[in-house]
Amino acid sequence: MMDLKHLEDFVSLCDTRSFSRSAIARNVTQSAFSRRIQALELWLGTSLIDRSTFPTSLTHEGRLFRETAEEVLNMLQDARADMQARRQLSRRTISFAALHTLALSVFPEWLKDIERSLGPLKTDVLADNSHNCIESLVEGKSDFLLTFHHDAVPLSIDPERFPFIVLGEDRLLAASRCEDGKPLFALDGETSLLAYGPNSFLGRLSAYAARVSNVQLTTSHVNDNAVAEILKAMVLAGHGVAWLPESLIRRDLASGHLCDLGADVRMQIRMYRSADRTRQSVNQVWEAANTLPAMRLS
Repeated sequence: MMDLKHLEDFVSLCDTRSFSRSAIARNVTQSAFSRRIQALELWLGTSLIDRSTFPTSLTHEGRLFRETAEEVLNMLQDARADMQARRQLSRRTISFAALHTLALSVFPEWLKDIERSLGPLKTDVLADNSHNCIESLVEGKSDFLLTFHHDAVPLSIDPERFPFIVLGEDRLLAASRCEDGKPLFALDGETSLLAYGPNSFLGRLSAYAARVSNVQLTTSHVNDNAVAEILKAMVLAGHGVAWLPESLIRRDLASGHLCDLGADVRMQIRMYRSADRTRQSVNQVWEAANTLPAMRLS
């Protein structure tokens, strides 16, 4: 029976024209190497080597078969490399950059929906502010960016290079702690505002929300790192009012721990990708995300 190593032996002998040198290169004894060449000739039913000459030369059949042997080995090597690449590709980690709030409130359930279509995925998530998340996508450190979007606070990102999908919508709403079913605070100048840093996405959007809702509050606390979860904790503790994404506080609203004060702006939840990052696993997630129904929280 012919073995793949017999083809490799034969091609080596064609290159070295020496049984002894090929035996060393193939890490076998010369006698074992000779037996393997003979086994190949027996399987083919013809002589490949002219043993009457020095250095070793090929017979006419040997010269014909050399082309076949080299072609078969190259095809097998290419197929093996392709299979290994596909396996590595399917196992490669898919990386997301996501705003803190989306990483906590939206991403886990959304990923479950994706995995129902594609099966288990290996992922990692950078949960950070808008600037750092955009930078991670643009610099190729993340495959996808999950972020909020509103026309009043446009993202500085090229839509040609970085296309997006609208995954759903959310609301940024003014929230207060509730006591006995009533808000602890009202939207007036006497109420303390718990604010984001003015240059953050949520800071700029909450300032816009206040303007369009004609709300004037007195800022008593600024959370410079723009982590909405911290402001939520302060609102629950009764320190004042904050503009919070509904996706983050929907359970608190339903339980009556927080009250919606009736001033809000709607914003999209978007997923961006780089048009240059086209490996199979990224394309599969993108296509699966396109088939999901839009998320609506209210």
